[in-house]
Amino acid sequence: MGCDGGTIPKRHELVKGPKKVEKVDKDAELVAQWNYCTLSQEILKRPIVACELGRLYNKDAVIEFLLDKSAEKALGKAASHIKSMKSVTELKLSDNPAWEGDRGNTKGDKHDDLQRARFICPVVGLEMNGRHRFCFLRGCGCVFSERALKEIRAEVCHTCGAAFQQDDVIVLNGTKEDVEVLRKRMDERRLRAKQEKKTKKPKAAESVSSAGVSEDLPGPSKIKSCKPEDPGLEKKGPSAPRGAAAVSGTSSGKAGKPPGAAPKRSIADSEESETYKSLFTTHSSAKRPKEESAHWVTHTSYCF
Repeated sequence: MGCDGGTIPKRHELVKGPKKVEKVDKDAELVAQWNYCTLSQEILKRPIVACELGRLYNKDAVIEFLLDKSAEKALGKAASHIKSMKSVTELKLSDNPAWEGDRGNTKGDKHDDLQRARFICPVVGLEMNGRHRFCFLRGCGCVFSERALKEIRAEVCHTCGAAFQQDDVIVLNGTKEDVEVLRKRMDERRLRAKQEKKTKKPKAAESVSSAGVSEDLPGPSKIKSCKPEDPGLEKKGPSAPRGAAAVSGTSSGKAGKPPGAAPKRSIADSEESETYKSLFTTHSSAKRPKEESAHWVTHTSYCF
């Protein structure tokens, strides 16, 4: 079949040889890594976050992934190490003043320079387009080029002044070797955090138990010492016997007084001065003779 009309097939058309390995265009790969979200494959828009392995994401895409971790999403494997929002860091990026975006290409007749980056290094001025190595600090989220950190060595961030260590420096979109090193750091950091939580739990339980024991045991401030030389005890009168209080309570039909209660004293029996006693109605000066009393009786005897 075939070869009609005098066509002569060649050998490469009839014999199938080994397939050639497809090579990925480096420029296209750089554009995909630095301009698109790793999880949703959409253009990176602020707020932009980065994981502990140095990959870039849109913050909205990470939140949606954490809320809906369905197995149908093939791209979910790229973010399987993200357990919560604490696993990512929001980046503080510096805009590139030479980048126009889509503003100059309104008619579609202008060439888009994909190598022109949206962000630059605030120290050296290098564009963040993948041609130069960039990194960020896990504590504050500031982004710099690796050249800036090497030329200006300091233990403090160049923009915000926050202190950092060498383990806090994470390379963005690094090589396979860089990703392996960052993964080891991530595992060690999470293992260290778990051990700290385990050590804090028994300490908290011991503090709670010790606080409960201290509350049960009375301290020196709670124990009151009763001395016979206390002058306040001498002023109190003798307490009534229990038997008498019970008898008086049952005979009158009312509840008896507690056994430790002191009897009432009148102002006439006290040792105060006569001037002070005359202020009360029980004093003899407040009582009037029968001649001065009225011929009619009221509720009180003070009405004239």
